[in-house]
Order: sequence, then C-alpha cells, then structure tokens
Amino acid sequence: MVILLGLAAAVLYGSGDFLGGLATRRAHVLAVLMVADTAAVIVALAAAAMSPGPARLAGLAWGISAGLSGGLGLIIFYTGLATGPMSVVAPVSGLVSTVLPVAVALAEGERPGAGVYAGALLCLVAIVLASSASDTSAGPGPGRPGRGRAIAYGIASGALFGLFFLLIRNAGQSGALWPVAAGRVGELAVVLIAVAVLRRGLPRGTGGRPLLAAAGAGLIDVIANICYVTATRTGMFGLAVVLTSLYPGVTVLLARMVLGERLRWVQRAGLGLAAIGILLVTA
Repeated sequence: MVILLGLAAAVLYGSGDFLGGLATRRAHVLAVLMVADTAAVIVALAAAAMSPGPARLAGLAWGISAGLSGGLGLIIFYTGLATGPMSVVAPVSGLVSTVLPVAVALAEGERPGAGVYAGALLCLVAIVLASSASDTSAGPGPGRPGRGRAIAYGIASGALFGLFFLLIRNAGQSGALWPVAAGRVGELAVVLIAVAVLRRGLPRGTGGRPLLAAAGAGLIDVIANICYVTATRTGMFGLAVVLTSLYPGVTVLLARMVLGERLRWVQRAGLGLAAIGILLVTA
C-alpha cells in the first residue's frame, strides 16, 4: 500500500507543480499562490470535517509548522519554475527534499535492504546529472536565471520541502486530516505575510486560465498531501519519502509534452538513473 500511495503522491505533486509553475509564467507568483492556497484551504477543511477523528492540538501545531516551511518552499520553487527551465529546477528540488527525511528515518532505526541503499546512491548521482545541463530552449536571457541560479532555487526549495515532509509526517500521526488542513492554513499565512511585506496582492488584469490553473494546483496538492500522509502511516517513512520524491519526473515530462522543453542527454541519463534507483528501492 505504501508503494501505491507514494507513487500516487508523486504523480499528484508533479502535476500540481506543473500547473502552478505554468500559471506563474502568466501571473505573479504570489497571486498564483494566493489562489492555490485559498482553494487548498477550502478543500482541506471540507475533507477534514468529513473525516473521522477529532482535531488534536499537537497535530495542528505540527501541521501549521509544516505549512510555514512548505509555504516558503513553494514561493522559492514557483519563482524558480517561472524564471528558469522546469527540467532543471524540479529534479534538483525533488532529490534534495529526500535528504533530511531519509536521514531522520535512518536515525529512527529504519534499516532498509541493500537495494534501497543502492537506489539512494543512484539518486545522488542523478541529481548531479539532471542539473548539469539546462534546456536550450529556455536558457539564460532577459528575466531568466542562469543554470547556477536555477539550481540554487531547486536546492533551497528542496531543503524546505524536506522539512515539510518530516513535519507533516509527524502531524499525520494524529490519525485525522485536520493536520493536513492546518498545514494548508500555514502555507496561506506565509503567502499573505509575503504579500503584506512586499505590498503586492493580486495584480489587476490577472484572471482566466492562469488563476484557474492555480486553483487546480491547490486542489491537486491537497489530495497529494493526503496520499503522502497516509503512505507514512502504512509503511516505512523513508520509503514513502523516496517514492514521493519522484514528483519532479512528472513535472519534467509534462514540461516536455506541453511546453516542448528539450532535455539534453545528460539530463535524460540523470532521470534514467533516478528511475532505476526508485526501482531498486521498491524491489
């Protein structure tokens, strides 16, 4: 069950990130996140209200903390997707996000087999290869960062996402969906604070497809959160994290199919190694 739920979370996270990143190319990052998180809060609160189990203070506290970390990570991540090639930012972010949760899983006594260790090593090699060449159709230019800056966006957001994965796992141990809703409230709070500090809200003239895509990203992300939290309850935490970290591959594939972003052979090799690594982990 943990394998199916982890893979489902990966597909959903990757699809939501693609929609959100696409929206940020036509609307301000904070405007996109305001719409996405507002939609996510509504859906998450409705799901929590219909789920069995009461809200517990400890779970809510962990959830809000996770939301604060995830919200800041999303601001950085969406900024990277909006200004740099998705095929660089997304893989780096996804692979970096596994480091802290997997380290905690090992510290807690989880002892995976040799295949899992081999798969993790391949993923470390994959992060170097996947980020070693950028898409030639979306290279440096006016308003677009170079390769180094795109990688920096991926590393920073990945570190915050790794903290989010750890905190929301702790929150989800309460057994109900209220911590997931609390996490979405925390993310929305971070975005609103950023808007207040920068004094930039929803720009005039922003509407239509970008904000519809943003709302869709928020909805998909909530379902992904639920799948991930459930996966951590049904199997090894480290395995759930590694499987969920496949989400950048979905984002990259959608970018290739929809936006026509070309992948250099080095990037393809990196993604291929990451896929082999996941196969070893799940064997």
